[in-house]
Amino acid sequence: MAEQNSFFENVNKNFDRASQFTKWPQGLLEQIKAANSVLRLRFPLKRDDGSLEVIEAYRVQHSHHKTPCKGGIRFSENVDQDEVMALAALMTYKCAIVNVPFAGGKGGIKINPKKYSEFELQKITRRYTSELIKKNFIGPGIDVPAPDYGTGAREMAWILDTYMSMNPGMIDGAACVTGKPVSQGGVRGRTEATGLGVFYGVREVCNTHKVMDKVGLSLGVEGKRVIIQGLGNVGFHSAKFFRAFGAKVVAIAEYEGAIYSEQGLNEEEVFKHRKKTGSILNFPGATNLPSSNAALETECDILIPAALESVINESNADRVKAKIIGEAANGPLTPEADAILNAKGVVIIPDMYLNAGGVTVSYFEWLKNLSHVRYGRMEKRFTENMNKQILAQLEDLTGKKVSSAERAFIEHGADEVDLVYSGLEETMVSATREILEVWNSNDAIPDMRTAAYIVAINKVGTSYDELGIFP
Repeated sequence: MAEQNSFFENVNKNFDRASQFTKWPQGLLEQIKAANSVLRLRFPLKRDDGSLEVIEAYRVQHSHHKTPCKGGIRFSENVDQDEVMALAALMTYKCAIVNVPFAGGKGGIKINPKKYSEFELQKITRRYTSELIKKNFIGPGIDVPAPDYGTGAREMAWILDTYMSMNPGMIDGAACVTGKPVSQGGVRGRTEATGLGVFYGVREVCNTHKVMDKVGLSLGVEGKRVIIQGLGNVGFHSAKFFRAFGAKVVAIAEYEGAIYSEQGLNEEEVFKHRKKTGSILNFPGATNLPSSNAALETECDILIPAALESVINESNADRVKAKIIGEAANGPLTPEADAILNAKGVVIIPDMYLNAGGVTVSYFEWLKNLSHVRYGRMEKRFTENMNKQILAQLEDLTGKKVSSAERAFIEHGADEVDLVYSGLEETMVSATREILEVWNSNDAIPDMRTAAYIVAINKVGTSYDELGIFP
């Protein structure tokens, strides 16, 4: 059996395939591809039982064509240098595609967070942060972490507190990390941002005649059969928004197994069932599938892998029946799976921009922290008062009154979450259209992933070129 490429090698393989469609010299392409700075850490942890353990951790700054670098921190037993380098590279390309002015970074701590107490996790997070500060690998204008697999708002609050304790009086210090609780400078809408961004991206593809004609489906997401692999934060919110806009989530998979219902599943009810029983299996009204992987091979219109990398590979790609695959996770398809599925005519919406909702809303949070004002605070009441005046004038002129529900909708001034959703929708729609335009511009470009890489390479290459680093 052929030796499998590493995750970072897979990312570079996709990069190389796309770079032939760009104008940049080989030297610049090598610079864009390289991971600029890799920090490998080892530090001791005193466990609650008094024993000592050495913790392995990483932070990678993939590119410095812009600052700060940006990328999440994951807690996982699978963390290694290759994985963190690959994820940092994807962040560089992701930020470029969605026009967020960051370079790519990523961090990881090699632990299973379920095996540590809250106090131990706090000690690990704070020590990791202090090491990043000492090495100048964190700061509002240097490198800005965020949540990732195994981390959340709690860990980001610990990072912020540690950073501020070592940088007292820094007025913009809250911008050193994103994904924080709202009370600590976080932004409303961050929790659901990645899942909502996945929905916006897939919806825009489904609203494109050329793509839907290619796969033989009608326009729009309404009525489409969707399968979600992974019921974590991203999978849960992806399912929620697909269901809310008329799609049917016919199957959900988790590591313990998968369930199927032709009538559609309610992700909130499935989540409650799992919390109560410890498993999604035996959900009332649903059928258990033989395995978690069986969901990937079940008949559907749209498949959303929202868990770990390489779940679709050369061993199972030929059995995947979905017509559209939206990569909500990082690297859920291997290059070998790409080739098999492209040959079958499947449209793959690539991870490198589809799951950019998190970093897009993190950018909004970063801007909020630098401006020191909540979105909507300055204009909400003005907009509401203006809308009331306009509505009153229209009612006087027509002699008709609108219903109370219509009145509330028309008069409403945008809250922070409304503006965040609007900015995210604009970002994902614009990025999707730009990628599709590149894909349609050249028949030799084989797929949407290659088109996305072309967009990213051209934007990063232009940044380097304008800096005059490669005259």
